[in-house]
Amino acid sequence: MLDKKFSLNKKFCLITGAAGLLGHEHAEAILEINGNLILTDIDSKKLKKMAKNIKNKFKKANILFFKMDVTKTKDIKKVFNKLKKNKIYVEILINNAAIDSKVKGKVVRNSNSFEKFSLNEWEKQISVGLTGSMLCSQIFGSAMSKRKKGVILNIASDLSVIAPDQRLYSSSKKNKNYKPVTYSVIKHGLIGLTKYLSTYWPETNIRCNSLSPGGIELNQSIKFKKKIAKLIPLNRMAHKSEYKSAIKFLCSDASSYMTGHNLVIDGGRSIW
Repeated sequence: MLDKKFSLNKKFCLITGAAGLLGHEHAEAILEINGNLILTDIDSKKLKKMAKNIKNKFKKANILFFKMDVTKTKDIKKVFNKLKKNKIYVEILINNAAIDSKVKGKVVRNSNSFEKFSLNEWEKQISVGLTGSMLCSQIFGSAMSKRKKGVILNIASDLSVIAPDQRLYSSSKKNKNYKPVTYSVIKHGLIGLTKYLSTYWPETNIRCNSLSPGGIELNQSIKFKKKIAKLIPLNRMAHKSEYKSAIKFLCSDASSYMTGHNLVIDGGRSIW
């Protein structure tokens, strides 16, 4: 029997960047413990398709979805006001939106060398991954504080506590590729945001934590997967479904005495 502390009891959870890699998994995790969903993403086509797929799996689920750019205050407030008009209040916010250079085949799509990293790219990525999380927390968190309840969960990374091992991304000495500097700055910044918010509303019962997943096995080359497995005590990358239980824990009353914490689930990589 499911522990009652894990049940969300129809609370509304808003997920940013819901059409991204882990957004679907986060959404399913919330529905599996009786929550309601508000899915947001800048890509309305992918978002609509995702919402339809989830609805087909969870027939009785209450799922709303909105196109929303987390870098624009007016976009966030527009969604907030639509929900408020319908007397829908966000009690759980998952800041998941991000821009990431994915490993595809043998290389990262872009070189991302620090020496040539452009200011435009720096500002664009930070505006989504870090500023967007601040703005959403500011708008939805402020509303939570007035209602004196709520949970904010920031999705960080194992690279919030360690530096990227750049040797992983180069297929040869001549063909060098890098994890961009923005990724480390954003993920470390999210931990700072988590700690700040966890103490900002001390008398309102708002909890803020972060989840730092390790690398997820997708369509990477065998060579890449073998290289990264050597850095991980469990000797493999994560399956994307392996973070669902953590989402359930962190978003529910099962973690009612936990705030300001960064939960690292990386197969042990960060302890080596």
